[in-house]
Amino acid sequence: MISPRFFALVPAAGVGERSGAGQPKQYVEIAGRPMLAHTLAALAAVPRLAQTLVVLSPSDDRFEAALPDCRAWVARVGGASRAESVLGGLAELRRRGAEEDDWVLVHDAARCLLQPAWVDALIDACQHDPVGGLLAQPVADTLKAGDADARVTATVDRRDKWAAQTPQMFRLGLVERALLALGAAATDEASAIEALGLAPRLVRASMANFKVTWPEDFELAARCLYQVGPSSR
Repeated sequence: MISPRFFALVPAAGVGERSGAGQPKQYVEIAGRPMLAHTLAALAAVPRLAQTLVVLSPSDDRFEAALPDCRAWVARVGGASRAESVLGGLAELRRRGAEEDDWVLVHDAARCLLQPAWVDALIDACQHDPVGGLLAQPVADTLKAGDADARVTATVDRRDKWAAQTPQMFRLGLVERALLALGAAATDEASAIEALGLAPRLVRASMANFKVTWPEDFELAARCLYQVGPSSR
């Protein structure tokens, strides 16, 4: 029996409206390179990944100029939602030979501080799991619920609460069925798996694996990347 392979899938079809960057945030330079380049470099340094597929918008005309030396697979099959982009990427992986039981690690392009060791830890924890799992961080801050006027409506019990990260690792066939069933309501792959009544494994990760979202996040990510240095990527 052939062992399942591991593929990474990076949806990068968004426009980054919250970032204030004036362009798709995956192409904004951080520490001298486009954010997406840092993300793909980290994935390329994981030997167990057979290949990484980047999912772009059909109208994307920046990728090849921004990342001229990229060796990842590229497919312009992105959709209006994350779920649509991931589903397009899963179909592309099938076209390129991926099988039903192969593992797919979906990773946010904007989590550019990813370290290969975190990906390896996720694979180690989930490769024999019947469901799969995701990187996550236990919530340390006090959580508040708020209303439309930014007024506190409740304090939320943080016990047993985790902040979901990526990669999120599931079998190709399973995550495809889950996303097709839940549709655009899926905020991440794990939520679609949960909607099937399954419980993904939580694999503790680092707070450094944050998603660059707001304008101030770019400066923070740059400081972190300069501290890490290119040798560890």
